[in-house]
Amino acid sequence: MASVHVGPMIVTINEEGRTQVREPYVVSAPVAGELQRVTVLPGEKVIKGQTVVAQMRPVNPSALDMRTREQALAAVTAAEAALRVAQADLNAAIANRDFSERELERANQLVERQIFSKVAQERAQQAARVAEANVETAKAAIAMREAEVANARAQLIGFDDNRLAEALMRDHGPSHSIPLHAPIDGTILKIIQKSETTLPAGAPILEIGDIEGDLEVVAELLSSDAVQVRVGNRVLITNWGGTEDLEGMVSRIDPYGFTKYSALGVEEQRVETTIQFAKSEKDLGNLGHGFRVEVRIVVWETKETMIVPSSALFRQNRDWAVFAVAEGRAVLRRVSVGQNNGVDAQLLDGLPPGDQVILFPSANLVSGQRVARRQLE
Repeated sequence: MASVHVGPMIVTINEEGRTQVREPYVVSAPVAGELQRVTVLPGEKVIKGQTVVAQMRPVNPSALDMRTREQALAAVTAAEAALRVAQADLNAAIANRDFSERELERANQLVERQIFSKVAQERAQQAARVAEANVETAKAAIAMREAEVANARAQLIGFDDNRLAEALMRDHGPSHSIPLHAPIDGTILKIIQKSETTLPAGAPILEIGDIEGDLEVVAELLSSDAVQVRVGNRVLITNWGGTEDLEGMVSRIDPYGFTKYSALGVEEQRVETTIQFAKSEKDLGNLGHGFRVEVRIVVWETKETMIVPSSALFRQNRDWAVFAVAEGRAVLRRVSVGQNNGVDAQLLDGLPPGDQVILFPSANLVSGQRVARRQLE
């Protein structure tokens, strides 16, 4: 038996949750290169723009197979031949320019003596300028051919080049490695790639987040429960490892549900709900990223109401009913019930405070039957 009483009551939606950093940062390889062994450890504090969390070096050239090497050698030969042709064209252009300049000098002298016409002088000037332009064109062609030769020779660089190791050590030694700095003030959460290896551009290396000031809780609610939750609802965070429960507040309810299978293989529609810790919660102990907690989202509460144990209620046709105890006998009473959290129910009408009710009434119990309180051993 139990008594109808007046007291505070809350209705909560209970679910497991996990902690997470609201805005984690993944440090990735800025370019394709060789990652040096990462020496920092998870849990270490880092400072934005100062702490070096990783080092990278430019990637070494790949080895050449026989066909690629022969093609590269042929390209070098062709480029060198084109360079010789360009140099020959330059010599011809210089010879034409020198001849045109002498012709122009002679034309100027003949014009002064009034032996040569003005039109012939202008033609000589035009020929001299064209010859000078041809020389500049030939010089530009030589520069292009020299660049082609250098590019063709670069294709031959491989691991078997005797001077490669010396060049790499000279140009890309430890002092020329690329330092990767922490993007924020925070804590290293996870090392994704610790050993020395070659990475493509954009490959993740480690993850950083602000555990102390940016921690939140995410719970995956059933969609039928999520529709009862509102942004701003109070949340009790329990079973997190501390001695006292923590408080929070619902900050976001995703508008998109997803399908998830329970441990028994039941298909469920879940909605991700984000919970912020209350500002008064300063000490979260060693709570970190990805820790399991239990949340109780308060969807209804009152400081004072009539309460009857939920285990005393049963259905009588379409109404709720209880067996009250009067003068040692069970009396059937229909009641009106409001909120129900599974343990206590809000009693709106039907019984006064202090009345005794029977818990878990048997199906064989009838109104008027004599009853007595069970003595628990």
